[in-house]
Amino acid sequence: MRLNRSTDMALRIAMAAAATPRRTTVEELAGQLALPRNHVAKLVQRLQRLGVLVTVRGRAGGVTFAEGGGRLTVGQVVRAFEGEDEVVDCEAPPCPLRAACWLRAELRRARQAFLAVLDGVRLDDLVAGPAGPIVLALGAPPAAPGVPAAPGVPAAPGVPAAPVGPGVPATCAAAAGSEG
Repeated sequence: MRLNRSTDMALRIAMAAAATPRRTTVEELAGQLALPRNHVAKLVQRLQRLGVLVTVRGRAGGVTFAEGGGRLTVGQVVRAFEGEDEVVDCEAPPCPLRAACWLRAELRRARQAFLAVLDGVRLDDLVAGPAGPIVLALGAPPAAPGVPAAPGVPAAPGVPAAPVGPGVPATCAAAAGSEG
């Protein structure tokens, strides 16, 4: 199953807002995630209506992760952005196989299984543990030369990142030290 670009961007925005302990702006989110500002603004509005984000207008305004936003699941966000459409459309144009075809039913079952897995992942889970600092480091300048970076923050070229704590999977530890 493939998510549309808006759903992908919305999930990234939610993760960045959840990992950010302060109010941020649409411009900062767009820069941090390397996304078009206008798209981020539209997605922030949709995420706000969904209860993921809180927005404040005005000069001191910005975007924060909603207090209850972390209890929402990735499946709920995906459904809100993707809708409930079928994986395939057997009606337009009408497929001559639809009367005896099992494909549509099996694809429907696969979509339900896909969403069931995502229903088990809360938005808070996406930034728990070592993922939070890595998300925060996106778009941030690397640490100064000769100064070890904080865990999860990219180090300056030639300077190793600070060690990541025990219990962190090797893939996360490797990602924390890479600039990928």
